[in-house]
Amino acid sequence: MTSTTQLTGRVIFQGDPGYNVARKNWDPRTDRFPKVFVFAQRTKDVVNAIKWARENHVPIRPRGGRHSLEGNFSQVNGGIVIDVSDINHIRLDKVNGTATIGTGNRVGRIAHTLARQGFIMPFGDSPSVGLGILPGGGIGPYQRTTGLISDNLLELEMVDANGKVIRANKSRNADLFWATQGGGGGNFGVYTQYKLKVPPAPANATVFSITWPWDQFEEVFKTWQVWAPAVNDKLGSELSIGPKKGGNVSMLGLFLGPKAEAVRLLTPITSVGTPTKFIQLLPYTQVVRFLLQPDPVLTHPFRSQFSSGFARRPFPEPAIKVMRQFLENIEGKEAGFFFLNWGGAVSRVAPRATAFFWRDPQFYVEWNTSWLKPSESAKNIAIVRNTRQKLQPYIVGSYVNVPDLGIKNPGLAYYGANFFRLRRVKTKYDPDNVFRNPQSIPPLRRP
Repeated sequence: MTSTTQLTGRVIFQGDPGYNVARKNWDPRTDRFPKVFVFAQRTKDVVNAIKWARENHVPIRPRGGRHSLEGNFSQVNGGIVIDVSDINHIRLDKVNGTATIGTGNRVGRIAHTLARQGFIMPFGDSPSVGLGILPGGGIGPYQRTTGLISDNLLELEMVDANGKVIRANKSRNADLFWATQGGGGGNFGVYTQYKLKVPPAPANATVFSITWPWDQFEEVFKTWQVWAPAVNDKLGSELSIGPKKGGNVSMLGLFLGPKAEAVRLLTPITSVGTPTKFIQLLPYTQVVRFLLQPDPVLTHPFRSQFSSGFARRPFPEPAIKVMRQFLENIEGKEAGFFFLNWGGAVSRVAPRATAFFWRDPQFYVEWNTSWLKPSESAKNIAIVRNTRQKLQPYIVGSYVNVPDLGIKNPGLAYYGANFFRLRRVKTKYDPDNVFRNPQSIPPLRRP
């Protein structure tokens, strides 16, 4: 290959030591063989990698936390993977309540770092997820208080398809700024830095972990789906229902307030069935530690298939029957249904004010299978997608950070009525569709 641009940063070509480690993702289903990995240490390395790829007509995949839930979204045969995980600075401005953060950071590192300084970084349920979740929204137990992670974005730095460094905020390149707040990663360029507003953390907050026997799941879920979306905005609740074989029902979350108030707010759900309860007021740094249980990226043994959606009203009996069928037929240790209550700050943003469209549901729903043997892949993928079809009358949309290749019209599912506007932004910043993956936003066709 001849190129006028030299690759910089930590560069690993196929055949070099470290190549197989560089290929590993959270989900071991990855089966692509890129030509080269570039671990960028600074923005200039990203610029050089994009220019090199364009000169050599090599496909590009950006990568952050290696947590892509579809096996091959962050890798491509014969291509270049631009991995930003070494761009991991965190600069806190305490006076203004802002943090300037390299996009290679994992959520857990940011949350712990800011917590020690007395600030909140909203997060989901895994510390090893990369900041690549921000362009897709970023959901979790804080969202009813702080909004989505992307709702806290103030400014961004991105390298476009020509290797040009672009900065965007509400008044400069405002269309790109809008698109980055929910338009998904890997569509417009390679993000290298975000500036976020970070709210002050309370000295203490209440966490809870409550479990029920599996056979009480219907009773618990029926109560949760009415209670959780209407409870105090400072209470975030994640409800997980595992497989009938070996699983249970668990609810994890936090209340940004005192324990006595949390106990009172939780009473409608804790009075259902026979729960085992842990409700505790903790110093804020310990709250973060409690909610972000270790989830190592490179030692994850299970293959997984996920799908997701949003519910605008409680699930009726036929939908709960679909859940039961799924839970009775799966066996994976890390499988089942997962729900997160919506409302609060998330719903106070208009659906078209940012690219994240799904503002008005009652709750988020996700389901997945997990398995160990590659020979079990087809069966497991099929049951997830079949369950999606059966749930279709009861859900809308899908969460772009939980991609599912079985979705027929992914643009409308992920972005709703914002899809066409996102295509216009794509056409402006990446008309040649340099940044693409199996479900990326396509540019509009040129006349």
